[in-house]
Amino acid sequence: MCIAVFLWQSHPLYPFLLFLNRDEDHNRATEALRWWEDGETVGGRDLVGGGTWLGCTRHGRLAFLTNFREASSFPAAKSRGDLPLRYLQSEKSPAEFAEEIQDEISLYNGFNLVVAHVLSKSMIYITNRPPHGDKLVTQVSPGIHVLSNANLDSPWPKCLRLREGFQQLLAENGSGEFPVKTMVEEVMTNTVKDEETELPHVFTPETEYHLSSIFVDMQRPTVTFLF
Repeated sequence: MCIAVFLWQSHPLYPFLLFLNRDEDHNRATEALRWWEDGETVGGRDLVGGGTWLGCTRHGRLAFLTNFREASSFPAAKSRGDLPLRYLQSEKSPAEFAEEIQDEISLYNGFNLVVAHVLSKSMIYITNRPPHGDKLVTQVSPGIHVLSNANLDSPWPKCLRLREGFQQLLAENGSGEFPVKTMVEEVMTNTVKDEETELPHVFTPETEYHLSSIFVDMQRPTVTFLF
């Protein structure tokens, strides 16, 4: 279960700043962060589905993805990691790409996708599991945002903890350089878990408990990638 916090167009030094934990089973083949063969794109690769959960290009294109937490999924669905890959390899603006894929998002299991062009200051959030009455596609406003396995800025306790930790470090350093090392070592690795009454009711209570920390430390073999 992934979680990300990011700052968008609201800091004098950083047009965009992202911290993301990707939690995945060890037995799912994954290629670590590196420059791809095209020489233009950097990111990790899912060697099972062939896509990525996070990548960016030299020209300011950026995409990252989280799965939407659901009790069941469809084995025949298209690989969600294909969506960030397609955006990174396209020449469309974030809004144009969102429009292009709207007719096919039902072919995927639940997802949250953020696509951006940092140089043109455009960022779009796309989900095929919007809250009732909300849009599938929304423009992301400047500021701090948190994305886990529910909708963008959902008030899950782990999301609120991550936002609070990020905001505190920002406040302590003002318009100066952000303490990346401290953020990674103290906030992104936080294993504090929720009270039972605060847990979502999607999986079993035990599973939900272990997934309720910013850094997931379940006993089954998993690995967390920090970017």
